[in-house]
Amino acid sequence: MSEPLFVETVLVPVDGSDESVTAIEYAVEIAEKYDAAVHVVYVLGEELVRGIETDTVDREAVASEAEAFAEAASETAAGTGVEVTSSSAYGFSRTQKTRHPGSAVLDCAEEVDADFLVIPREPSTDGPGDVLERAAEYVLLYASQPVLST
Repeated sequence: MSEPLFVETVLVPVDGSDESVTAIEYAVEIAEKYDAAVHVVYVLGEELVRGIETDTVDREAVASEAEAFAEAASETAAGTGVEVTSSSAYGFSRTQKTRHPGSAVLDCAEEVDADFLVIPREPSTDGPGDVLERAAEYVLLYASQPVLST
């Protein structure tokens, strides 16, 4: 017989998509059930990272969008007793060949000591913010934590 699931931190990667909002809702519900916290990580895809590095994308606008998602998560958790923290991560690097949106998610999971992951599994839309469709399969294959793919 397996032991019961113990969850202290639920990690939910987001990328600015509508599917990210749904994933936040699931993460908050899971955290509430297990009396856990939620950590939201805003994952920046290749197009945004390249744009920031070449100054063709406004870094402050991207930071504002990431903050808006963190605030949305806090609003979703309001009244539940679930604590929400947030960060952001580059899901692409021109200097690290192994940097991938999925590896960024798993690195963050390790950093925040996440016990459970909720990741949107989006259709491929080739939008500048929609990077998690590339990360979902990687996370499902390599995560050591339980994963809910929405």
